[in-house]
Amino acid sequence: MIAVDVKDVSVRFITGDLKDIGLKTYILKKMRGQLHVEQFWANQNISFSLNQGDMLGIIGKNGAGKSTLLKSISGVLEPTKGKIKVRGNVAALLELTAGFDGELTVRENTYLRGALLGYTKQYMDEMYEQIIEFAELKDFQDRQFNQLSSGMKSRLAFSIACLVNPDILILDEVLSVGDGAFREKSGKKMREILDRGVTGLLVSHSVEQVRELCNKVLWLDKGEKIIYSDDVITVCNCYEEFLKTNQLPRDGEDIIRMSDAWKKRVEEKQRIKKKRYKSAMIKELESKSSDVALQVAVEIIQKQRPELLNQSGEGSVWEE
Repeated sequence: MIAVDVKDVSVRFITGDLKDIGLKTYILKKMRGQLHVEQFWANQNISFSLNQGDMLGIIGKNGAGKSTLLKSISGVLEPTKGKIKVRGNVAALLELTAGFDGELTVRENTYLRGALLGYTKQYMDEMYEQIIEFAELKDFQDRQFNQLSSGMKSRLAFSIACLVNPDILILDEVLSVGDGAFREKSGKKMREILDRGVTGLLVSHSVEQVRELCNKVLWLDKGEKIIYSDDVITVCNCYEEFLKTNQLPRDGEDIIRMSDAWKKRVEEKQRIKKKRYKSAMIKELESKSSDVALQVAVEIIQKQRPELLNQSGEGSVWEE
C-alpha cells in the first residue's frame, strides 16, 4: 500500500523585503510598475512514492531543498504546484525543540507535545514512563525545559516522536542527537520502528546512516531531483564522490562510474592505512630485543591471524 505519494511538487518562496512597506505604498508601487518581487524555487517537480514500511533517505548539500520537501509532506508548507498524498498518522521532527514551552516542566512539555501530535491524555499517561526512560530524563521530570541542555531537549523530542506509535515518521537531522550511546540507541529504535511497518523519511548529512537504515534514497541538488532509487549503496557512493569532485552525474552509467571511483578511493585509503599500521608495528617491534620482539609478534599473530602461522607454530607468512 502506498503511504506517501508525491507528484510534481514544486515550492516557491517570494523574496524581497515587502513587510516594511504599508498597503498604500504597496499599491502605489504596483500601479507605477515599481514593485520588484523576486521568487526562489526551493523544490522543482519532485515526484516519488513510498510503500508502507519503506525508509527513504534524502541526501544533498545545504540548500538542496531537503527540509522544504519534508515540511511540505508533513503539512507545514503548502506546495506551490503538485500534489502530496499521505496515508496515516504523521509524526514529524523537523526542528527538535519546536513546540516546547521553556517555562513548563519536562513532564508538562511531554504531554503538550503529545497533544500537538494528536494523542489523548489517556494514551500519553500510558506512554509517559517509557518516553522519559528512553530519553534518560527520569531525574529531570520536574525541571523547567529551558534549564535542560540542548542534548536533553533533543532526546526528549526524539523519544516522544518515536514512542507514540506513528504510521509515518519524518526526521530532519535528528539521529545525531545526544552522545554516542544515545545515538546508537536511537539507531536501534529506528530499526525496530521500521520492522513494525512504519514508513520513514530521513534527512541526514550522515551518508553512512542512510546506507544503514534506508531502502530507498532521494538525491536533491538546488531544489531538483538528481535521482530516486532503491539502489541505496550505489547512489550513496556516487554522492560521496560528488562531494569530493563537485561534479553531478549525467546519467545512469555516470552514477555507476562515480560509485566505482568512490569505492576505489576508499580501498586506496584503507590500503595506505594498513601499510602505515604495519610500518608502525614493525618499528615498535624492532625497538625491542630480538627475542622479545619475536615472542610479541607470534603472540599477536596467534591472536589476530592464526592462519598466517604454519602448523608447528613457528615462523609466519606476511601477506600484503
